Amino acid sequence: MISLVRSFLSAICALALLFSVGINPLHAATTEIKLGTDSGMLAFEPSNLTISAGDSVKFVNNKLAPHNAVFDGHEELSHTDLAFAPGESWTETFSTAGTYVFYCEPHRGAGMEGKIIVQ
Repeated sequence: MISLVRSFLSAICALALLFSVGINPLHAATTEIKLGTDSGMLAFEPSNLTISAGDSVKFVNNKLAPHNAVFDGHEELSHTDLAFAPGESWTETFSTAGTYVFYCEPHRGAGMEGKIIVQ
């Protein structure tokens, strides 16, 4: 009987520890942003996105390469290397709430800019 109680208490302690560490991968999401629209426009698709803290954004090279994504004031999120190949991608995780403005260096003059709002 005592060993059964100990096993039960050990299991409860293990679950409590797991939840207190904050590991919760079930709620994190990954959203895709295309670099160049399907119709061939020099734009991010979507150009405005709202996500939750802890979510990720996968940037995928789509049309009219080369493209990159540079974030104003956030070098740690910027991907300055140019993507040339269709389907080339990278993923960034946004852990802090805020508004993140980004642009494609080669096509900024053409208006290729976007915004990610992290709640």
